[in-house]
Amino acid sequence: MAVPKRRTSSSKRNIRRAANEKIAVPNLVPCPECGEPMVPHRACPACGKYKGKQITKVSTPEASE
Repeated sequence: MAVPKRRTSSSKRNIRRAANEKIAVPNLVPCPECGEPMVPHRACPACGKYKGKQITKVSTPEASE
């Protein structure tokens, strides 16, 4: 069984652990229908359209009152 020859320093340990905390911000583009920011190649969360077609139903706060 492999055993480390030397103790890993706190600096090396923290550098290794820091790589897991890097989170990439999603690339946002404006929706061609409504102009709201959306993730490419997904249905728009604001209007529910993708490539000009209605994919999902979007409930508005005014409709629920």
